Amino acid sequence: MTLEALRSDLLEARHGFFTRRGGASAGVYAGLNCGLGSGDQREVVETNRARVAEAMGADRLHGVHQVHSARVITVTSDETPREEADALVTDRPGTVLSILTADCMPVLFEGDGVVGAAHAGWKGALGGVLEETIRAMQALGATRIRAAIGPAISQRNYEVGPELLDDFLAEDDEAARFFAQGEGDRYMLDLPGYGLHRLRAAGAEAEWIGHCTYADEGRFYSYRRTTHRKEPDYGRLIAAIRL
Repeated sequence: MTLEALRSDLLEARHGFFTRRGGASAGVYAGLNCGLGSGDQREVVETNRARVAEAMGADRLHGVHQVHSARVITVTSDETPREEADALVTDRPGTVLSILTADCMPVLFEGDGVVGAAHAGWKGALGGVLEETIRAMQALGATRIRAAIGPAISQRNYEVGPELLDDFLAEDDEAARFFAQGEGDRYMLDLPGYGLHRLRAAGAEAEWIGHCTYADEGRFYSYRRTTHRKEPDYGRLIAAIRL
């Protein structure tokens, strides 16, 4: 089956927010599971990742060990970074940056001969990973930066506790507008909306391409959907951009 990659009209660089379609994994991972940290067979995940690299016109994907941080790695050679981080940037032509998600926001960046990729859940977004990615790109000479948020969990499916609203308000007094009242003391968080807010405030032109990972099982993996079903594990989606 052919891989399916969603794209943003904002970005001119070769890129894709890959869905789960076209992969070799089976069972709960069925499809294009690209997460080496999952319990899937490693050789199958490597096959899936090789298919993505081929689709991107490259022989390797650069990624990092994601930990919900605000740390950004600048890729300066063919060597794949081994550090813990949640974003990458580069100005090296032909380099493919990639990040993994399963409800969090995959964000791809472009500007003035520089590209970037970031993994941003609520913790990373609140901690500043999007702004840090923009700063790292600016350090490489980027000025007009464009950013596209790929498929992520939507507000109607993202229930959170009241303590999260308190955490957000402690850092950002505009954050309340991204929380809608849910049942009881629960709230529904608009994660893509908050991501757009942070990106635009940092000076980037930005869009969310839409698509809820939780709601569309046929195309996307979802950590929260897996948790609600009490399934043993879940696959990881990949997003990639090439300069």
